[in-house]
Amino acid sequence: MIKLQVAIDLLKTEDALALAKKVAPYVDIIELGTPLIKSEGVAVIRAMKDAFPDKEVFADFKTADTGELEAGLAFDAGADYVTILGSVDDATIEGAVKAAKEHGRGVVVDTIGVKDRVKRAKEVTKLGVSFVELHAGLDEQALEGYSIQVLIDEAKKAGVPVSIAGGVNKDNIGAVKNSGAVVAVAGGAIYSAEDPAAAAKELHDLINA
Repeated sequence: MIKLQVAIDLLKTEDALALAKKVAPYVDIIELGTPLIKSEGVAVIRAMKDAFPDKEVFADFKTADTGELEAGLAFDAGADYVTILGSVDDATIEGAVKAAKEHGRGVVVDTIGVKDRVKRAKEVTKLGVSFVELHAGLDEQALEGYSIQVLIDEAKKAGVPVSIAGGVNKDNIGAVKNSGAVVAVAGGAIYSAEDPAAAAKELHDLINA
């Protein structure tokens, strides 16, 4: 069954907690965005996990070096998953996976900026990561002609556990689900909505239909 992940790209712990409280009944994974963690530090991870112990907490570190050390920081703070950049050396990913095994948690490789996401997804899956995030960042999404269909097609080709992040909304959630992805990541479609709870519920209902 595909999971729904909310990406919280806010900058204050209290705002992130307030949003999470609204959408928690409808999501499986709560992602703390990179700007939020940079703004508030790892304390926001502990605050979120303490507030929602029944949810998986995803720390979007986008680590580029010292994988074992940074993953350990995230896991010690209560994260269930931490992201490592797919563009880095395999040793960084291997270090993070080592920390994950010690903590009983998971590593997600983020393919933002990776040219051949399918090829890299297959490579890093062999290193023991939980899944690979096929990710088009906000800057890429803003480019003329961008379509999430690219990620959906890549998910079908990858043949390994992947998530899709890059403009998931109510109009494409069905296609994301049918791509074989294990996680659908929705950010702006939820936190920018007039009623985030209603938006999250709609995505939840569509993904579980």
